[in-house]
Amino acid sequence: MTAAQKPISQTEFVAIMAMLFATIAISIDAMLPALPDIAAALSPDAPNAAQLVVTSFVFGMGIGTLFAGPLSDAFGRKRIIMLGSALYALAALACYFAPSLELLLAARVVQGIGAAAPRTVSIAMIRDLYSGRGMAKIMSFVMMVFTVIPAVAPLMGQGIIAIADWHAIFLAYIAFSAVIMLWMGLRQPETLPLTARRTLQISTLWSATSELGRHRVIVISTIVQALTLGALFATLSSMHGIFETRFDRAETFPLWFAFIAVGSMSGSLLNSRIVMSLGMRRVITGTLAAQLCLTLICLLTIATGLMPEVLAFPAHLLWSIGLFSMMGLTMGNLNALAMEPVGHIAGLAASVISSLATVGSVLLAIPIGLAFNGTVLPLLTGVAVLIAVALSLMRFGLPAR
Repeated sequence: MTAAQKPISQTEFVAIMAMLFATIAISIDAMLPALPDIAAALSPDAPNAAQLVVTSFVFGMGIGTLFAGPLSDAFGRKRIIMLGSALYALAALACYFAPSLELLLAARVVQGIGAAAPRTVSIAMIRDLYSGRGMAKIMSFVMMVFTVIPAVAPLMGQGIIAIADWHAIFLAYIAFSAVIMLWMGLRQPETLPLTARRTLQISTLWSATSELGRHRVIVISTIVQALTLGALFATLSSMHGIFETRFDRAETFPLWFAFIAVGSMSGSLLNSRIVMSLGMRRVITGTLAAQLCLTLICLLTIATGLMPEVLAFPAHLLWSIGLFSMMGLTMGNLNALAMEPVGHIAGLAASVISSLATVGSVLLAIPIGLAFNGTVLPLLTGVAVLIAVALSLMRFGLPAR
């Protein structure tokens, strides 16, 4: 038995899964400080278009997610993660040399397709070993470690820009992916045995996909994921612009972003402690209700002029921490809830669910992000609508048992 075949501890497994998830966070968050420079260099006449560097990556990830799971069901989890990471690195190199915004966005789509493998297949790996509330607990630990990356990614991006320029961020992506793949390749055993693999047949894939649509819990969980992720990606797209234009804090944005990320870590930690006793549905519904109330309070006080200017920035920080904490209290639970009935097709299920949720979230986030007008009102309005719909679906379509 080789070192790669030996079982690893749960702690190391959680760390590896978190780093695979972190491929997404670092690919998005490290770009945020670069958006003004990208706009100045590639789209000076339409600065808001630089936001598409974020959403194009997420869109590609949604497309790639559809294929990563079924391929991992047929060929094994580790092999597909490795191949996806190789595509991710090659696309990052293409981004580095891209001479126009259009080519940069195209390369970012391809980079997102490659990143879909570590993001989606890692969920299937967790489902191979855990299910139900046990999976939700592991996902909470993964999300808790994963949230460290958003805290440091903008600082990393700003540091790279200070030393070189925004192009060099893509070289950092290549290095990050190489380190994680080496770690996983040497330490993490394959979780899907040969006897459990499924052939890539169109009829089999269609049959399995149709099965997902027959589960009410999967359909509603997927829609709620799309709405929740839409709120997150709309916030990420607008965030730097809000800090720069509304609050005149562009230079210190990475530090404030780190503060928000660290503050939101409590969401995943809290979820890991309460999900086993309260259940996934109650935690999701309660979290959405709390964030909707916070969003509506901020929206109404700002729109009516009741928000004192001295409190505007602290209120926005509090709201942002609440939104990021919402992810730690909902996304792992939503994934576990959706995956619970379909452990026998975990890879395909993870792909279809994540693909639909991700592509849907991009379609929801883009108009909110492009509506940015120098104030927080378009973002708060859009997020309030998305969370209200998600809460209604959970409350009336999928009540707690």
